[in-house]
Amino acid sequence: QVQLVEAGGGQVQAGKSLTLSCTKSGRAFSGFAMAWFRRAPGKDREFVAALSMMGGSSYYSDSVNGRFTISRDNAKTTLFLQMNRLKQEDAAVYYCAESHLAVNSMNVRSTEEYDSWGQGTSVTVSS
Repeated sequence: QVQLVEAGGGQVQAGKSLTLSCTKSGRAFSGFAMAWFRRAPGKDREFVAALSMMGGSSYYSDSVNGRFTISRDNAKTTLFLQMNRLKQEDAAVYYCAESHLAVNSMNVRSTEEYDSWGQGTSVTVSS
């Protein structure tokens, strides 16, 4: 089974930027949507951002809207999450996910819609 692999995590100061990436062993993403979720210590996994691979629509959680940008390369082999103006509350393990279901604006934020997941990359934000 081809897995998703995240990269780009690390430690960054609050207010700075970081870009995460997600690949699929060099293969193109085949799903209808790609997304980023995150899990902070002691909390449930939460939705961060999603991108429709068909129409290009993007979706963001309220907490990151305006600061984070989800995108992909033209070959659909790499998914990115550009994170600007990072806050300490953004510290978490970030996961890339792929959905082969026909997600829409109503369910795109649900973990249940995604059938492939990466192992995660850790982001630490210091004051």
